[in-house]
Amino acid sequence: MYHERRSGTVYSGTGAKKVKNRDKIKAHFGRDRILTKLDTKEERKIVRTKGGGTKVKLKRALYVNLATKDGKVVRTEIVKVLESNTPNETRSNIITKGTIIEVKGYGKARVTSRPNQDGMINAIQL
Repeated sequence: MYHERRSGTVYSGTGAKKVKNRDKIKAHFGRDRILTKLDTKEERKIVRTKGGGTKVKLKRALYVNLATKDGKVVRTEIVKVLESNTPNETRSNIITKGTIIEVKGYGKARVTSRPNQDGMINAIQL
């Protein structure tokens, strides 16, 4: 009982209050996730990163770079999202790495890229 943590303020094992090491700084905040959704047109967002670089984030997707079983890479259209990490993402047609999608003319494929990070969707045929 005497050495339990209390909610709210941080205490040491003896009951003394612990002093914060430092305040939060802007560099540690991060950004909100941009969820890549299946849509009828493609949309990208260019974001400035730390150090002045840029990242291209894919907001809406229609096409995928598909690596077929015979070794060719084909740009083809996504029909629908079959299976994703969570049921909510599947229902909302959100595409992330590992998502199983249906591709026009080739059947099923698994997404191997991170659309939010890479700005495009790469997949392999199943």
